[in-house]
Amino acid sequence: RAGCEEIFGPVLSVAAPFDDEHEAVARANATEYGLAAYAYTRDVGCALRVTDALEYGMVGVNTGMVSNVVAPFGGVKSSGYGREGSRHGLADYMNVKYACIAF
Repeated sequence: RAGCEEIFGPVLSVAAPFDDEHEAVARANATEYGLAAYAYTRDVGCALRVTDALEYGMVGVNTGMVSNVVAPFGGVKSSGYGREGSRHGLADYMNVKYACIAF
């Protein structure tokens, strides 16, 4: 049940072994939620690929602490839309106007 719900609290997730990073990412993305994901690796290339492929609003690599005062906080899918905190959190309250003026 813990793997199928969005739980807010300290939870230790124990996943089944996987053959490669593509399988691990596919399993991680096979949920309706997308607030935060975590990956642990010694390979910088793997970290970048997995971070890009994970469908989550926040990704921590080699750390469990992803939120801080300057980081945009928020998820994707059923975990929310938009961001709170940082300069990105202001975007929901602003309208962009483009003007092209020629004299």
